[in-house]
Amino acid sequence: MTQLMGRPILEVPGELGARPVLADLLTGVRTALLGLAVVAVPVLGLWVVTPYADDGAAGAVRLAGVIWLLGHGAPVLRGPLDAPLTVTPLLLGLLAVGQLHRAGARVAVRHRLRPRWSGPLAVWSGYCAVAVAVVAQCAGTGPFRARALPDVLVVALLAAVATAAGARTARRVPERGRTAGEPWPAPWSASWQVLRRRALDRVPGWARFDGGAAAVRTAALAGGAGLLAAGAAVVAVAAVLDAVTGAGHRATALAQGPAAAAGLLLLSVVLLPNAVLWGTAYALGPGFAAGTGTLVAPAGTVLGPLPELPLFALVAEPGAGGWRLLACLLPPLAGVVPAVLLGRAAAGGARVPVGPGRADRYSDDPDGLDDLDGRDEPAAWHPVGTVGAVLAAALLTGAAVAALGWLSGGALAGGRMAELGPVPWRTGLAAAGWIAVVAVPGALLTRARVLGGGQGSAAGGSRTGYARRGALLLRARAYAVVLRLGRSADRIEADRAVVDRVEAGRVEVDRVAARGAAGADRAH
Repeated sequence: MTQLMGRPILEVPGELGARPVLADLLTGVRTALLGLAVVAVPVLGLWVVTPYADDGAAGAVRLAGVIWLLGHGAPVLRGPLDAPLTVTPLLLGLLAVGQLHRAGARVAVRHRLRPRWSGPLAVWSGYCAVAVAVVAQCAGTGPFRARALPDVLVVALLAAVATAAGARTARRVPERGRTAGEPWPAPWSASWQVLRRRALDRVPGWARFDGGAAAVRTAALAGGAGLLAAGAAVVAVAAVLDAVTGAGHRATALAQGPAAAAGLLLLSVVLLPNAVLWGTAYALGPGFAAGTGTLVAPAGTVLGPLPELPLFALVAEPGAGGWRLLACLLPPLAGVVPAVLLGRAAAGGARVPVGPGRADRYSDDPDGLDDLDGRDEPAAWHPVGTVGAVLAAALLTGAAVAALGWLSGGALAGGRMAELGPVPWRTGLAAAGWIAVVAVPGALLTRARVLGGGQGSAAGGSRTGYARRGALLLRARAYAVVLRLGRSADRIEADRAVVDRVEAGRVEVDRVAARGAAGADRAH
């Protein structure tokens, strides 16, 4: 019993575990079936409790397969006229991506002696095998029909990207005889570093933000999270207003019985991430479409007849914007955190080598003092480089918002409902613009405050009295003389810079004294 309880549930026991390729293939199959079960169980449960179902169990299973394909972004045809249904339930998509990512990472670290991509490739093959079976089962005649080639290609592409990303993250997982964080050997990494270094060498020093790639990514993630929070706030306010005014009775009237009410509730939960992205587009200004020729934006709303769904009941009433323009105050708040992050990074987040006697205008140690210990000095970015880092983060955020906006929209049917969701390029430009407008001056101000704060505190320390300052200068010059005795001629300029820094109150006297004592010992 202890051995059975200690065995991982997701591992393949017995002889299959000794065959890595087959075990990884079954891991992919199991991952796909788990996601399919998450969809099929509620659908079959609603079919069971429905007193007068229009279709049998085969139809319910077919509907579950169609919803599973839609969660991967695969297009589906609806009705006898083959109307397109391309709205992706993003909650199901996130579930599929998370499962594939975890499966790819798990098989990548299971057997290190195999080729690097053999495990993830087997997982991808097993997942695609289940997708082919689902598409074949949903390709016949019915209320919903899958298209064989496009659906399989879309599922295969999503599975490949998610599995490869999971295998890549496995590079950070430690193993026996190998330190954590040590990357796997990649044949293209050296070439990529050479090309990257050559490209950076052509960029002027004042336009660079050396070592700031991680800060830019973090700032872009922070900006995107802030925009999503703004969209969630818009949806929450709309839901509260709908509950207070009672405008949601139209969708509630369709809920004839507990089964219909549960179905509408599950549909709303599955589409909730889509609604959040639509709320983000609304707060950014461009808004989104709720049908062909419609627009839902803070400046005004133009609507037509809408489907009787709970989420569509949250859409603003037609007319001028008015107080709804207050939603545009939320996106600027999303640029505050990126401004602070990039401003602090610009004030000294990067580390570049500073040689002896090198005076870097934008370095915290212009005399090369820290290089005497063989260390690198944290250097501040030029203001132009700071602006470049902010614009890079804004462009990353805009690209991500545009991609998510494209995924959240689509067609719900033919005719007037063939256009739903935000326009991707408008939403992306608005997101990048809001982040840049707020983060550029914010980052520059944060950078100036951090750099000026250090100088201000040092200057404040030097104004403690003429007697203390005079003693400090005398001791500094004495220690500088001792330093010269133990140094060669090429270090005199560096020692002179040390004296200048001590006179400015930027170096502790005890630190100079320790180095002077060491120089005196070497002189004797």
